Amino acid sequence: MPMPDPRIDAYIARQADFARPILNELRARVHAACADVEEAIKWGAPAFLYRGKLIAGMAGFKQHAAFNLWLGKQVVEANAALGQGMGQYGRLTSPADLPAKRETTRHVRAAMALVEAGGAARAVSAPKPPPSLPDDLAAAMATNAAAQRTWDGFPPGKRREYAEWITEAKRDETRARRVAQSVEWLAEGKSRHWKYAGC
Repeated sequence: MPMPDPRIDAYIARQADFARPILNELRARVHAACADVEEAIKWGAPAFLYRGKLIAGMAGFKQHAAFNLWLGKQVVEANAALGQGMGQYGRLTSPADLPAKRETTRHVRAAMALVEAGGAARAVSAPKPPPSLPDDLAAAMATNAAAQRTWDGFPPGKRREYAEWITEAKRDETRARRVAQSVEWLAEGKSRHWKYAGC
């Protein structure tokens, strides 16, 4: 039986009081339905894999939690009450919002069956190489220790968001503005998409 991923324990511990019991219950349900499930962190949130392929994920937000079956439309019947928010179970604000355990078991096992039938669920791709630090951003951070600390502490995906935003600028003036804005946000400990982190 695969070992639990301690990063998921840490992720759940960081969530709001209302979200922790929801996420713990979802995690327990996935494990009960799939003894061979593997845990991982994908896109900064807990993910569940079966035979190396992603079958589900969950996340906590400021005002709700969400559960997402990777091929949800193929394993969860249409339900107008669901789909309000990310995931097939809608906006989860308490464990009472979850469907019956047997429903989650059925959904997880349907996702497993898709994998067994030939890999209909998407394979988890190999991680991208770390992004290159743009020279102008490196120079700007050299005089701002707080921004440099945030950059150094970010995972590759968060760094890539900043690097791509800067390198995709078409005009020198735009690029310079983006570098300045990046340093400001990094100094405040913010990710590139910090405004949407609570959506």
